[in-house]
Amino acid sequence: MNKKTFITALLALVSMTGQSQTDSTAVKNDSVTWSQTLDGVTVKAQRQLIKQEVDRIGYDVQADEDAKTQMLMDMLRKVPMVTIDGEDNIKVKGNANFKIYKNGHLDPSLTKNAKEIFKAIPASSVKRIEVITDPGAREDAEGVDAILNIVMVDTRQMEGVTGSVSGSYGTLNNPNLGAYLTTQFGKAIVSADYGYFHMSKKSSTTNSYMERTFVESGNTQKIRSESSNPGDIHFADINASYDIDTLNLLSASFGGYFYKIDVQGGGPVSMFNALGNSLYSYTENYRLPSYNHNSWNGRLDYEHRTRRKGELFTLSYMLALTRQHSEQEDTYTDMQNTPFNYTGLIAGTREHFTEHTFQADYIRPLWEGHKLEVGVKYIDRRNSSNNHQEFYNSTIPSTSTAFDHSAQIAAAYTDYIYNKDKWSARAGLRYEYSYLKGSYPDGSAATFDKHLNDWVPQASVKYQINDSQSLKLGYTTSITRPGITYLNPAVVSMPTSVSYGMPQLVSTRQQTLSLTYMYVGKKLTLQFVPHYSYYHNGIGSLVYTQGDVRYSTYGNNLKQHRWQMEGYVQWKPFDGTTLVANIAFTDNYAKNTETNLSQHTDNLFYYVNLSQKLPWKLRFTAYTFGQFGHSPMNIYAYSRAWNRYVFTLQRSFLSDDRLTVSLLACAPFHKDMHYETRTTQGDILGWGDDINAQNGRYFKLTVSYRFGKLKASVKKTETTIENSDVVGGITKGQ
Repeated sequence: MNKKTFITALLALVSMTGQSQTDSTAVKNDSVTWSQTLDGVTVKAQRQLIKQEVDRIGYDVQADEDAKTQMLMDMLRKVPMVTIDGEDNIKVKGNANFKIYKNGHLDPSLTKNAKEIFKAIPASSVKRIEVITDPGAREDAEGVDAILNIVMVDTRQMEGVTGSVSGSYGTLNNPNLGAYLTTQFGKAIVSADYGYFHMSKKSSTTNSYMERTFVESGNTQKIRSESSNPGDIHFADINASYDIDTLNLLSASFGGYFYKIDVQGGGPVSMFNALGNSLYSYTENYRLPSYNHNSWNGRLDYEHRTRRKGELFTLSYMLALTRQHSEQEDTYTDMQNTPFNYTGLIAGTREHFTEHTFQADYIRPLWEGHKLEVGVKYIDRRNSSNNHQEFYNSTIPSTSTAFDHSAQIAAAYTDYIYNKDKWSARAGLRYEYSYLKGSYPDGSAATFDKHLNDWVPQASVKYQINDSQSLKLGYTTSITRPGITYLNPAVVSMPTSVSYGMPQLVSTRQQTLSLTYMYVGKKLTLQFVPHYSYYHNGIGSLVYTQGDVRYSTYGNNLKQHRWQMEGYVQWKPFDGTTLVANIAFTDNYAKNTETNLSQHTDNLFYYVNLSQKLPWKLRFTAYTFGQFGHSPMNIYAYSRAWNRYVFTLQRSFLSDDRLTVSLLACAPFHKDMHYETRTTQGDILGWGDDINAQNGRYFKLTVSYRFGKLKASVKKTETTIENSDVVGGITKGQ
């Protein structure tokens, strides 16, 4: 793809949209309702899906008809500046290091397990999805380049009780259930939601093939495997608010995520020399029986408003807990000339994460259009892990490693906000002091600690050019700290691979500069966001070999420079027809300072959706998504081009379309869809090919129903706690 031609075409399209304006617009925050009066009859177009503010972009999920029967993961593909790859890994603004908020505050369960939970949350329970592109100084240092905020449905202009239930079942034997309920008891308002997702063996099966050539010896390893992870996923949340009086509000929430799965798989492993002669071979079979993961978090907020309009003071506390336990058993059979003498092993891991956060925020309007926010925050974060390995029929001694890591973080910030006429702006500064400590309870190594001081500036300014066009310039700085998975020094040895963490890792600072142009017209909405980001001490992978054994760890060894153009188009050429396109073109350069290896890749992620209303209240939707070019996986490897496609047909019934039924067909003309990777530099070269059942052909029936009435909604304090600085923590697949 010619990058220069691509960008030139986008700029040309932008210039065309600004050539004419109409007089029948009513604009507020780039959200337009077009209307025209003809002989006493007012005709209005469907409300816009996209809204832009000085620090965020919002997608109106409830205005999208597909939300009645699709899952949240499906809706995310439509959101500007969000991309999802062929293995459902989510990126925001081209970055996998982002945090997830729910109703404006950090949700640790969602952040750690987004890929699994988003597939189980009905989109009908979500009001809006926001990409916070320019986090203020209040969360910036602990934040990342961007934040994904999921705003749940909690406002109904009715009376009584309201709720929704939904369920789906597909040909992969994976039922999904979801329920949402809101009610009121005097001054207290309570909402609760629950979701359940069953992963069958059929739906979770992946067939993989991999070849690795060791550069030094010239030997080639071939691995073929089939794996699955059947099990059950549960998540639940309860939110409550209580109006003490007109000036004081108390709100609380508690929720979590739990899964228990039975990971199993294996296949033949063989090694050949440069001439193609067999050196050794064996068959591997592995199981993780009753692999379980628990993430829980609770929050309490007290808000006090003064008689001065807009002035408020908030005290917040949040508790986050994660517990993970796994016991992996590997057995080896059909062993021929293997370089190891044991017939199996057990590798056990226990990881605990506990975090207490205290925060105070104060908002003070100064004069018309001017506002000041200040606050302080303290975090007490403690990680612990215990790893052990035992080998079958071998003289190799068992190993056991215990590691504790803690962080105490104190922060203060100030944010200035301006909003008047056509201009809006935000500027802030944050200071953070961090004390990090690592220790080994078994005395295997010396205790170490670090003291860090960070100043983090940020700024953004937005100008409303006219009723339909706006332009915004933003600058952000973010800090990311390594989690227990990256820090844990425990050595995990397998027959042909060894991995371990690096406790000396330090935090990473990233800078981002972006420009956002938006046009909202009668039938056309456009958004283009060119931006540039870089960091010089990022946490990167370090892979090397000793003999024909692969070793992997981490280091502050990564430099990255990334240019990106995000684009969004919503076009309604005819009544009942809507075309949506969401694209992200990325030019990425990365260099590993330890190995002196560099990588330069270009890729284009795309999502295109065509929706058409049909007779008899039917609605047909077809969408495709995928990638052109190469997407970097690490400094050594990248993924190749891939594509997926889906068709849906849905119809609503009963008054107010309370009952909706949908039939979905995924890749009906392809049984299997491939996801290929290439490793092109380093001590090991090779390629891999994965076939995941959930990406191939399947069909699914979904039914959703809304019920009840409610006038009130769960209230939330305007400020609360967000912790957004950790990567490499306790997550599935780490």
